[in-house]
Amino acid sequence: MRIVFVICFFGISFLLYSQTLDKASFERGKKVYQTTCLACHQSEGQGVPRMFPTLSKTDWVLGNKQRLIKVVKKGLKGGEVTIDGDRFSSPMPAQVQLNDQQVADVLTYVRNSFGNKASGITLAEVKAIK
Repeated sequence: MRIVFVICFFGISFLLYSQTLDKASFERGKKVYQTTCLACHQSEGQGVPRMFPTLSKTDWVLGNKQRLIKVVKKGLKGGEVTIDGDRFSSPMPAQVQLNDQQVADVLTYVRNSFGNKASGITLAEVKAIK
């Protein structure tokens, strides 16, 4: 009985700790967004038609995490990209000034803002992208 209590206690503690980390990552990501992403993607993530894509409810944000991380870390250049039926040809520069934690934080923020609801991005997931 005592072992069950200890396991439950540590399980609940871990969940509360994880939620705190997610909230902290979200808040740090909001600051990164405001200083790095807002000029192009706008205050509500709506982007600028035919120039900078929306970040709201698109597969590019809510879908494949590795693709999203690569776009931020390596940029997206050359040619046109179609996002939810809209075409964009403005390049997305690599955000080399951001460290891996900042990339994880800003993507966690984006994936949970502007009407989005998705899992966060972890530091390990960002580090896995070379």
